[in-house]
Amino acid sequence: MKVRLWIVCLLLAALTSCGHREVFPVEPRIEFVRIDKLDNGTGVDNQADLVIYFEDGDGDIGLDETDTDTIFAIGSEYYYNFFIHFYEKQHGVWTEVELPLPLHARLPHLSDNVPEAIKGEITITTYINNYTSPFDTIMLSCQLVDRALHKSNVISTPEIIVQK
Repeated sequence: MKVRLWIVCLLLAALTSCGHREVFPVEPRIEFVRIDKLDNGTGVDNQADLVIYFEDGDGDIGLDETDTDTIFAIGSEYYYNFFIHFYEKQHGVWTEVELPLPLHARLPHLSDNVPEAIKGEITITTYINNYTSPFDTIMLSCQLVDRALHKSNVISTPEIIVQK
């Protein structure tokens, strides 16, 4: 009897400790966490790690290398799933600058194919120095798109002073 009671108590404890599953909308949500300049030893800022917090209600963030059908084909609008836009403060006004190579990223799958809420942090290494420009103050804006093409909110970094 004591063993059975102990097993029942153990099962009840296990079931109640599973806790409540978090529920998020199916549209991803992102927040800026930080940006860390990477020291390349030259005294010139070239790259930085951009850290973003994310939540997604159905966990369908990320693409495989084989995800290159018509929606995610090379050259299509959704080949990339993390979009980064580069802005410079030019004479006191933020101006979007189109760089020779896009800063956008193609994030890998962040979970298995089981639809469930996920959250976490993503770190993306990106270029921050526009060598063709004399302006040293930049800002990045970012947006995430999941496999169902749900778009997240758009976030921006604070001003970043780039050592040229």
